[in-house]
Amino acid sequence: MTPSNHLLREHAPIPELAWEAIDDEARERLTPILAARKLAEWNSTGGWRSSAIDLGRTSIVESLPIGITNTDVRVKQRRVQPLVEVRVPFTVDRDEIGDVQRGATNPDFDDLARAARQAAEIENGAVFHGWPAAGIAGLTEASPYEPIELGDDCTKFPPIIAHAVNVLRNNGIGGPYTLAISVEGYTRIVETTEHGGYPLFQHLQHILGGQILRVPGVHGGVVVSERGGDFTLDVGQDLSVGYTHHDYDAIHLYIEESFTFRVHEEDAAIELV
Repeated sequence: MTPSNHLLREHAPIPELAWEAIDDEARERLTPILAARKLAEWNSTGGWRSSAIDLGRTSIVESLPIGITNTDVRVKQRRVQPLVEVRVPFTVDRDEIGDVQRGATNPDFDDLARAARQAAEIENGAVFHGWPAAGIAGLTEASPYEPIELGDDCTKFPPIIAHAVNVLRNNGIGGPYTLAISVEGYTRIVETTEHGGYPLFQHLQHILGGQILRVPGVHGGVVVSERGGDFTLDVGQDLSVGYTHHDYDAIHLYIEESFTFRVHEEDAAIELV
């Protein structure tokens, strides 16, 4: 977690030891479920004050300022992609803060866990499925391929995943490859064994040559190349905990980040539905 002045942490009635416990809990909850970060290139854009990413492209401006009629002038406007700010509120019981100060090692931060899960689902969902209102085209939205039907029968997954890998490879997209799949789909894979007791999980890993990711916020699945350089997650302020206000019983906090996502190679991912 990255403290910043605008987070107003210094105004919260939370001692340093309790802040450490809150940050540690947020980090522990977020790290395993921020699956999109395991695939996309990471680009730090310079903190909270960063507003947009330079796309290196331009758009033609069709007209000149009012009163100017010189037709020999050519005008272009630089194109940028704005960052979106995401803030997920949560509360911490003030009694729990007191218990941490007394040495409690298992504080009840259940609402923090909920907020961390929601923040991760938003980031994952934007990366894999896009977020049109925020100007983000995700992997499945940008992909030029027809989605491949996955279904619910895990015993049929190996030929389906092999077909998806073959589509990517035939289009010049090298591996290894990752299967990013919904929480429910991941659970079914882990619990399934094939004839002879061979774990389905290991069979799919062998086909992919890469990893299988459990991704909260993903619907169905996506087979993605791990070769690198195809996607970028641009982060201004990384996920951080801030303070809004407090009352007698609770302290009102939030998890916040600013980010956007860019697909550089649309052919590098294929959707499974």
